[in-house]
Amino acid sequence: MSRTNDPDLSDHLRRENAYADAFMADTAGLRGRLTAEMEGRIPQSVSTPPERWGPWLYYQYVPEGKEYPVLCRRLERQSGWVGRVLSLMGREEEEILLDWNEIAEQFGYVHVGTCRVSPDHKFLAYTLDITGGESFVLQVKNLETKSIIMKSRIEQVVSLAWSTDSHWLLYSVCDDTQRPYRVLCMELGSNVADSLLYTENDPQFCVDITSTKDGRFITINSNSKSSSEEGHLPIYVIDGSNLQNRFWPVKKRVPGVQYFLEHHHGCFYVLTNAPSEYAGSFAGHYYIARCKDEELQLASWHDVILPGQDVTFQDMDIFDGHLVLFLQRCGVPMLCSIDMPIDGNIKKLTNLEDFSPWYFPVPSNLCSILPGSNHDYMTSIYRVVLSSPVMPDVVIDYDMVKRTFSIVHREEVVGLNSQSWSDFIGAFTCERREVIAHDGVRIPLTILYSQKILRDGSSPGILYGYGAYGDVLDKSWCSDRISLLDRGWVIAFADVRGGGGQGVSWHQSGAQSCKLNSIYDFVACGTYLGDEGYVHKDRLSAIGCSAGGLLVGAAINMYPNLFRAAILKVPFLDICNTMLDPSLPLTILDYEEFGDPNTQADFETIRSYSPYDNILPGVCYPSMLVTASFHDSRVGIWEATKWVAKVRDITCPNCARSVILKVNMNSGHFSEGGLFKHCEDTAFKYAFLIKAMGMLDENQFESDS
Repeated sequence: MSRTNDPDLSDHLRRENAYADAFMADTAGLRGRLTAEMEGRIPQSVSTPPERWGPWLYYQYVPEGKEYPVLCRRLERQSGWVGRVLSLMGREEEEILLDWNEIAEQFGYVHVGTCRVSPDHKFLAYTLDITGGESFVLQVKNLETKSIIMKSRIEQVVSLAWSTDSHWLLYSVCDDTQRPYRVLCMELGSNVADSLLYTENDPQFCVDITSTKDGRFITINSNSKSSSEEGHLPIYVIDGSNLQNRFWPVKKRVPGVQYFLEHHHGCFYVLTNAPSEYAGSFAGHYYIARCKDEELQLASWHDVILPGQDVTFQDMDIFDGHLVLFLQRCGVPMLCSIDMPIDGNIKKLTNLEDFSPWYFPVPSNLCSILPGSNHDYMTSIYRVVLSSPVMPDVVIDYDMVKRTFSIVHREEVVGLNSQSWSDFIGAFTCERREVIAHDGVRIPLTILYSQKILRDGSSPGILYGYGAYGDVLDKSWCSDRISLLDRGWVIAFADVRGGGGQGVSWHQSGAQSCKLNSIYDFVACGTYLGDEGYVHKDRLSAIGCSAGGLLVGAAINMYPNLFRAAILKVPFLDICNTMLDPSLPLTILDYEEFGDPNTQADFETIRSYSPYDNILPGVCYPSMLVTASFHDSRVGIWEATKWVAKVRDITCPNCARSVILKVNMNSGHFSEGGLFKHCEDTAFKYAFLIKAMGMLDENQFESDS
């Protein structure tokens, strides 16, 4: 079944799609209504506010009636004679840099990976996938001539970084398992072959390249999911203005340790969880250290900033006058800035509060903070996008000098009236609860529901989960959910161990030999929703995507009666067989997350929860919609197909609940389509859940919006 070029497999998948369509035929009217509701909430004009970088304002918008965005720029309006000259030259007009719609119309599919404008603003380097298989092609566009530099068409490119003078472009490429492992350097305008700068030969490590915010240096990072073995160097620094001054090693690899490097006024700053004599009770958490440029190769690092109590550092961004820190306090995201430069006499760790940080004002129900581009190193304005399950995206500019903020843009939701911060807390309730897991650990649970419903244990519900790679479960605003909330559904998000948001230890306590904790946490959250009257105990469903599909599949095997229905999207279900095949993409890289099944102990642990290997014979399973993508390079099409076949074959034959497989034959792991295709796909999933709950009486479940 792993031979995707087998015509028998294609025929089988087409028959599965036909069966799924036949099963869902009685939901056609409901799906049409759901699609219309979702599309009706999309404003005619969807755009991002311009963000200044140098003399230009960069922005995106989705043209009316189109599926995909367009990347544009225009010169910032100038006053006086400069503005009049630019106007006469036509230089205030909009420039279209990249139109996703044109590419999609030409190839039928488009996924733009990375976009990097050169420091002199004359070139755009970007990576493009037109098959769905995540095989990204590098292209470089001359923004003055609007032409593509043909030499630059290179396959399997992942990350990009420009030299300071915009004359050189560094890029990383993948091997046959989609592992970024090499860094090459291209000289624009030259016929000389691109030079190889670095090769990572260890299959457990990936290479990433980036530029420091001040543009002075390019870093080559070679790391695994969490760290690497002793004796190699995971970070190299290249002078961005002198590529001949090749590699400066920064830090040695240490198991479980990561480094994220920046540069400021003659000093390198690193965000790391490396052991420190000053860390004390914060050992294992991220802190900030620094060293002078001339001390880099001596590894003369001085520990600088520790997080406060119950606070973890997630990321940092550095500017000429400020350092921005992304924080989590008890799982809640926060932002703060401190003034730069930091006193050069500090030689040991100092608590964050000693630097008089300014904590950016945010709404009380905040769940998501996404940084803007923030390219301009000299600015004192920091842009972010704030969101929560009850608050559509709000673009905020924080002035780090005046310590004030301004709302730049609010996401428009047609048909709904917003309140302060553009939220809908008058219509929907968003609660944070803590669920006690099997071992006494408190698991954060976010619960969303309409204020019109009664918490009497009669509502249908959905529980989302992921719990892998240290990633934070997405709880940002999604207007699609209104169609279920208005129909009385409760939607919950379980931040189980293995995910992110509460430090390195939270991830580690749900990975490898501790993976079962993730599954037990998810089950505990589902049980809590029923016991506390949020949902009807026979009307709870679960949704998991990719590694989240593993979570949901394993939970169903352990407690099949907990869920009435489930949606598993491109799910990782056959983990034993996949992890035993090192030729598959990401397998070796995933040893750090799930363990190495070539060792007996890890194999037994993986085998104990592997969804495909633990399906219960003769037991009634939930109704399930399983989705897969034919060109998925991360999770093979055979995983979902085998799971569906086995569930149908060995579970209770007299159970009326159905299992359907829906395969997208034209896309990869991240699906396809833009705004309107997304609405159709979501309507299909919601209609499946409504049908699975026995709630197809459409007159009873009209949406209010």
